[in-house]
Amino acid sequence: MKGLSQKIWSSKSPSKSSIDFPLKDLASSTSDREACETKPSKVSLWSSFIGSTFSIFETHIDSSRSENKASNYRTYGWTTVLKRVVLRSSMRRLQERIIGCSSKTGVTSSTSEIWLLGVRYKVLAEDADHGIGLVEFEKDFSSRVWITYRKGFDVIGDSKYSSDVNWGCMLRSSQMLVAQALLFHCLGRSWRRPLEKPFDKKYIDILHLFGDSESSAFSIHHLLQAGKQYGLAAGSWVGPYAMCRSWETLIRSKGAETSNNYLSMAVYVVSGDEYGERGGAPVVCIEDVAELCAEFDKGHFDWSPILLLVPLVLGPEKVNPRYIPSLKETFMFPQSLGIMGGKPGASTYIIGVQDDEAFYLDPHEVQSVVDIRSGDLEVDTSSYHCNVIRHLPLDTIDSSLAIGFYCRDKDDFNDFCARASKLADQSNGAPLFTVAQMHQQPRPVHQTQVLICSSDGSDMIQRDNNDLKIKHIDNLECPPCEDDWQLL
Repeated sequence: MKGLSQKIWSSKSPSKSSIDFPLKDLASSTSDREACETKPSKVSLWSSFIGSTFSIFETHIDSSRSENKASNYRTYGWTTVLKRVVLRSSMRRLQERIIGCSSKTGVTSSTSEIWLLGVRYKVLAEDADHGIGLVEFEKDFSSRVWITYRKGFDVIGDSKYSSDVNWGCMLRSSQMLVAQALLFHCLGRSWRRPLEKPFDKKYIDILHLFGDSESSAFSIHHLLQAGKQYGLAAGSWVGPYAMCRSWETLIRSKGAETSNNYLSMAVYVVSGDEYGERGGAPVVCIEDVAELCAEFDKGHFDWSPILLLVPLVLGPEKVNPRYIPSLKETFMFPQSLGIMGGKPGASTYIIGVQDDEAFYLDPHEVQSVVDIRSGDLEVDTSSYHCNVIRHLPLDTIDSSLAIGFYCRDKDDFNDFCARASKLADQSNGAPLFTVAQMHQQPRPVHQTQVLICSSDGSDMIQRDNNDLKIKHIDNLECPPCEDDWQLL
């Protein structure tokens, strides 16, 4: 998941209408921060070759150290510079040719429109405004919160991990999606990253929530703790379904602990039919969402802002082509928060589309931990934003993914439901998810009760459909039951 250079050095160190902007073509470019997903065997071989090559220089330095210290110092300095040049320029291009990298940087040469989290940018062959559209697009892209691998943070729980390099990409992708929801919630979709200090306090407070320490509510430390029951553990890779459920648990717990307005958002995970219908698309149940919002606000309001997470499996390995048109359409929703997913074993945060290309933020950049304290309006936030525009073909992304949406109020949710229903109707029998007013009538287990197996098959849960109370029933044999959507 890391680029070659990281491998070598790791041991050493609500609007209902869209907004249109004209966009001038931008040629593909490379960047020092570009990272490729690489094949482990090739990386290992190539890294060994590079390491051996540099060791020749260092051995020569050691052997001649007693003869000329000044000369050794200059040679060592030259070797250090050579390492940096080789790794950051021509060697990186050679690495990409040998190992392979399907992602690219820059905007494609296509003149098709680009959709970025509900905002449309029109691409013109000739931009009469001399790049104004391009500037607006880049501002939008670089204003999205970019969260990557970090090193040097406090050890996670009882583990020995002080870095999430090589295993935390799904957690980081999910943090980015939730961070965008909070930006939209607190600052609005039109907010752009400021260029001058002091920064907006809400902006800094949002970044603080995702810091890498116990003091940050949505840190990787707390996220792993909240997701224990779904298999989350330091050093292990997790899937989108477990990630969505973990966020549901974390936001609910943190919201109960504090009156922070930044956390005043309900979370609804759209899953399959809990009454035993296997397969099929997940269902957004309007009745369930209404009850959740009323419960979240404790009766003070009829509705609350809500984060919708839709975990999906759209094929055996890669996304089935029949789902791609619908996936692209979701980026046109004003409520769009993008997709956490990517190539197999290498999660990214996809935030836009053009034709059959997906624009994304890559969490596989390794950065040192940054302490962003709430209220520090002069702090350097550059490591939380990325100017490199990366894209990859939609038909190459992993079939296991999760889509996010943010609805500010009831009207915004109703608009989302109308768009989602229309999208399902136009899907030619392959909807991503559907919308229903209420659940279908459950299969008769008991006239007033439903029995649900616990995940480990050792317990039985009795749920009264009238008062939604949950009771545990011992000494009952749990019949085999399995929800396909919970295997993500």
